[in-house]
Formats: sequence, C-alpha cells, structure tokens
Amino acid sequence: MSNIAPSTATKPPRKFYFDPKWIIILGIVLFMVVFQVFPILYLVVKAFFPDGSFSLETFERLYTYKMNWGALTNTLIAAFATMVLGTLLAFPLAWLVGRTNMHGKKFFRSLFVLTYMVPPYVGAMAWLRLLNKNVGTINLILRAMFQMDTNAGPLNIYTLTGMIWVLTTFYYPYAFITISRAMEKMDPSLEEAARVSGASPLKTVFTVTLPMMTPSLIAGALLVFVCAMSCYGIPSIIGAPGKVHTVTTRIVEYMGLGAEGITDATGLAVFLMLLAIIILYISDVVIAKKQYITVSGKSTRPNIVDLGKWRVPLTVLVSLFAVIVILVPFATIIATSFKKNLGKTLFEAGNFTTVHWTKIFTRTDILESLKNSIVFGVLTATIGILIACTMAYLLQRTKVKGRKIPDFLITLGSGTPSVVIALGLIMTMTGKFGINLGNTAAIMVIAYLIKYLMMGMRTVVSAMSQIHVSLEESSQISGASWLGTMRRITIPLIFPSIAAGWFLIFIPSFYELSMTALLYSKDTKTIGFQLYEYWTYTSQQQASALAVGILLVIILLNFVLNKLTKGNFSI
Repeated sequence: MSNIAPSTATKPPRKFYFDPKWIIILGIVLFMVVFQVFPILYLVVKAFFPDGSFSLETFERLYTYKMNWGALTNTLIAAFATMVLGTLLAFPLAWLVGRTNMHGKKFFRSLFVLTYMVPPYVGAMAWLRLLNKNVGTINLILRAMFQMDTNAGPLNIYTLTGMIWVLTTFYYPYAFITISRAMEKMDPSLEEAARVSGASPLKTVFTVTLPMMTPSLIAGALLVFVCAMSCYGIPSIIGAPGKVHTVTTRIVEYMGLGAEGITDATGLAVFLMLLAIIILYISDVVIAKKQYITVSGKSTRPNIVDLGKWRVPLTVLVSLFAVIVILVPFATIIATSFKKNLGKTLFEAGNFTTVHWTKIFTRTDILESLKNSIVFGVLTATIGILIACTMAYLLQRTKVKGRKIPDFLITLGSGTPSVVIALGLIMTMTGKFGINLGNTAAIMVIAYLIKYLMMGMRTVVSAMSQIHVSLEESSQISGASWLGTMRRITIPLIFPSIAAGWFLIFIPSFYELSMTALLYSKDTKTIGFQLYEYWTYTSQQQASALAVGILLVIILLNFVLNKLTKGNFSI
C-alpha cells in the first residue's frame, strides 16, 4: 500500500488592493497634519520643554502673576456663567418656537438664528454704547429719570458681570440652534402618550421632553462654554478697559511684546487648548453615546402644544426679550453711526450727520481691508466646500478605510480656540521649519479653513445622508456614468446644502477677529480687524457705521442664500 500524502488546499496569496480614494484621504490628512496637528503639538512641546528638557517653570512663573491668575479665574467664571445663562435662555426659546402655537414663531426663529451670524464684537460695541457709565444711553435715561446729580450712571458695562451679559446675549444662539435641531428629530409619540395619560403641557416638558433632550442640552451648553472661553473680541472691548482680563486678551498682549512674549503666550494657550480638547471629548464621545433614539413607524412631525390663555402673554414676553437683547443694541449701533456728538441724543438739534458713512466709503484703508476680507472669505469658503463635498461622499457613499481620520481632524480643528490656531501657525509656519507663510494671505486662509471647515462639512454630510443611494443606483443602471449621476442627481439634490455650507464658511471668515489679530500684516488687514482698530483708536461713530455695513452684508447674504436655495435654507 503506497503512502499518498493528503493534498492540502492552498489559498491564493492575498493581493494588495490600492484604492484611489486613499490619495484623496491622504491629501486631506496631510494638510491637517502639517497645518493643524504639527503646530499644536509643537506648541505643547515648547510649553513643557522650553529648553529641550521637561520643565514646568513657564507655568509656575505665569500663574504666580496676579494678573494671569486673575485672567484664568475670569475666563472660567465668565465661560461657566455664560454657559448656564445661555442654556437657560435657549431651551425655553427653542421649545416655544419649535413645539408650541406661539405667535410669530417663524419670525422669532429667524431673528435668533440671525444673531448667530453677527460678529460678537459688534454686539460688544452696541452694549458699550448702551451701558457706558458716562455716556451710555440707558445710564443717561436713568440719570434723567431719577435726577441723579452725578457724572456716571448706576450701571457699568466694564465689569465681569457686564462681560458675562454681553457674552450670553451673543452666544446663547449656539445652544438654541443645537437644541432646536434635536427637538426636530425627536419622536413626538412619547409626549403624546404623556398627554393622553393626563399630563399637562408643562409636566410633559419636565417629565418627557427635558429628559430626552438632556444630551443635546449638555452638548449645546458645552459649545457655549468653549465659545465664551476662547472669545477675544468681547473681553477686549468690554473687559480690558475695566481691567477685567481673560486668557485670550493676555495671549494677545504677550504676543505684542515680540519674541520675548511668545513663551508666556504659549503657556496660556496650552491651558485653553487642553480644556477645549477635554470638552470636545466629552461632547463628541461621551455624550454622543448617550443620545436617545426612538424607533417607530411614525414620522417625527413635532407635537404642537396649544398654549391656550398663555399664548399671548408668552408671545409678549418673547417679543420683549427680542427687543431688549437684539433690536435695541442693533438700533443703538445704527444711531451711533449718525451722531456728531456721542454725549447727545440723535434727535438733538445739529447732532445728526452722515459724514461718518461718507468716510467709510471713501477711505482707502477700509476699502483695502474690505477687499482682503472678501478675497480671504471666498478662497476659504470655496476650498472648504470642495473638501466638504469630498468628505460627504467618502463618509456617506463609501466604506473606504481611513475615511474617518480626516473627519476627526476637522472636528478637532473646529474645537480648537482661535488664538491657539493662530499662535501655533506663527511658531511653525514663519520660517522656523523651512516654510514661511508669515504676513501672507495663505496663512490667513489656512487658519480660517482649520477653524470653520466643519461648519460647511456637517451641512453637506447631513444633506447627503438624507438622499437614498437607490436614486444614484437607478441612474447608473440606466447607463449614466458615476460623474453623470453626481452631476444630474446628487449635486442638484444637495445644492441647497452646498450653498448653505459655502456661506457658513464664508461669513465667519469674512468678519473674523481673534486669529486675524495675531496673523495680520499691513497688507492683510481684514474688515473685522479694521473695525476693531477704528473703535479702539479712531472714532466710535465711524466704527459703528462700519459695523452696520457688516450687518447689512450679512443680511444681504442671507437673502441671496434664501433665493439660491428656494427658501430651504437661510442663515
């Protein structure tokens, strides 16, 4: 009997498959690593290894300064208070606008969302004109009403409380938008079940709606905290004159000292960055896992609550809030732009003038800054929306490995404080490593992309996720190419979101201040920084006219966006 060796089935060697999409992913990742990850890591390394060896000397020295410790304390107090107050305002407003039969819901929603796109430093200017202790309109009225024989009114904007108030009025829309979107997606069947069981509308809110909304409430609150913590414009305009310093204002002050101030600025920036990363982790990882999802065969049409006898009083209350917080400050800025003398009312004889408007349309420095802002904004938005559309396709239409890496890096950039991004770019991209982008348009556009790219990407990704893949498959079965399918089916369907995403990147890039204050040169000044300089050093009336001009641009863009998207999107 012969010995026959059993045959062993051999598997063919696995061939390496190269996916061309990896080139695109690698390109986006490489960009983010070079201009975002590396500058941030280098900033951290320089903070903890200033001379090549580990040392905490920078931090020990920094926080022994009373001013720096005060700035740290003020930053945390202001951010926490703004978070609490902003969320307490946002939730009832979102519920009234989205879930009740209150009068004027569409108008109020547009008004609250529009505030989201207004530069915060413009709001600071408005409230300063209202609550300046010497010439503030409200203080002038109070002094006249109560016949106060003093040069100063009872209210003082140049305090920590004043800064918190202004931060709250301009950052609560971030929580409002987050909560409103969550309410739109929430299944109303549980609320309906509570009402059928005899619960009142108010009890339903506290026992059903609020618990289900808790993750979104926390996410919105954390977003407000990060924005308030990393804000520069409001603390600089409101806090600095009253010697109420924050971490961001101290960083800019240290950078103004030149090379000797960079080490100290780095130490402060690391604190902001680490805190922002912790909050980003809590928001995107921990809270995201706790989102409540209800599954049913019903659509998620919101359950509209009949306010009954409370409909008119609540409408009046929301109207009063809108007048005080939004309309009065904006009206004050407009009035200031036409004043000859700040100490008098607009309607006093001889105090009305249009000379400030004439100057802003004729001054070369303003027109040059406006041109720079438009160019930087258009470049940032165009490059950003191309990346956003690419990422939307990779995330929603492919399963290619590594597609979530650029998504994570883009999210990380969005959560990084603006001054940290700018400082990192200054330390790494101004000649130290063979790349010199200092004082160029390129470094401005790169900084804006890192910070605002996610705003456009999330809009486009969300739109593509709502288009069923069967539409594209049907087109390809009919003989259309992949490119033809994208051109005839996908892009037309998501075009409103593409247009909205472009504008959502363009607008904050157009009026940006925090990064510009560190990165600008005499040839790259933007309209936002020009406005800040005019308010601080030149003329508050001319600055007000310029601020109104920026607001008009935003309103015009909102109108254009509404027309382009046939009413599906507006800012």
